[in-house]
Amino acid sequence: MNDPTTPAATPQDRGWRGDLLLAASFLTRLPLPLCPTMAAGALARAMRTFPLVGAALGLAAGLAAMLLNAVLPPLPAALLTVLVLVLATGALHEDGLADFSDGLGARGDRDRRLEVMRDSRNGTFGVVALILSIGLRASALAEIPEGWAQVGALVAAASLSRGLIPAVMQILAPARPDGLGAAAGCPDASVAAAAAGLGLLASIFGLGFGGALTALVLAGLVGWAMAGVARRAFGGYTGDVLGAVQQGGEIAILLAAAMVWA
Repeated sequence: MNDPTTPAATPQDRGWRGDLLLAASFLTRLPLPLCPTMAAGALARAMRTFPLVGAALGLAAGLAAMLLNAVLPPLPAALLTVLVLVLATGALHEDGLADFSDGLGARGDRDRRLEVMRDSRNGTFGVVALILSIGLRASALAEIPEGWAQVGALVAAASLSRGLIPAVMQILAPARPDGLGAAAGCPDASVAAAAAGLGLLASIFGLGFGGALTALVLAGLVGWAMAGVARRAFGGYTGDVLGAVQQGGEIAILLAAAMVWA
């Protein structure tokens, strides 16, 4: 994963292609032929391509699900499909969810909660949150018909959940002046709108209009609730808060897809 604050960007790195490469190198552990170095704050603009990276991750996981369903029962196949996503992203968002949960569970004031979030060790609340995240995603996926229905649900969930991240950054301030959340910079309204729009398009492609609307409502409510909790508990967002929002959104979207198919 590249450092998004490395100075000096070359002209060919700018634009959508450069943003996509930066986003992919940040969000995944995939071996990329070229990982551009960008000026401080460039990651904020690159967030408009987060849903595109998410769609690619969802498609890869969906194809893996097809193979796994051919040889395994639905639930084990779904659990291993979630593992594919975890490995592809280096558990980036899962780590954020665990730290976010440990911070919420800490006793003390805002500074104490932020200190706990920075601790690389996972506590009880973080472990419970990870178990729930993996369990809910896998159980929801197992309820969706095998084949292209699961592919569509995974594309929608991985894309729209990442498209919510810039929107949360629009309504919250950084919780502290340092750290990944602050270093990434704040995306402007056009970036947030582009990310949300691309995520919604991927959801319509994967779930149909009605399913996408259900997913958007559920994921939006989860993101709004988590943003409110982060404002009260931490004073704003951190990288861990954004990772937790992605996880909450992905869970909500997969549950929405399961509801639609049920």
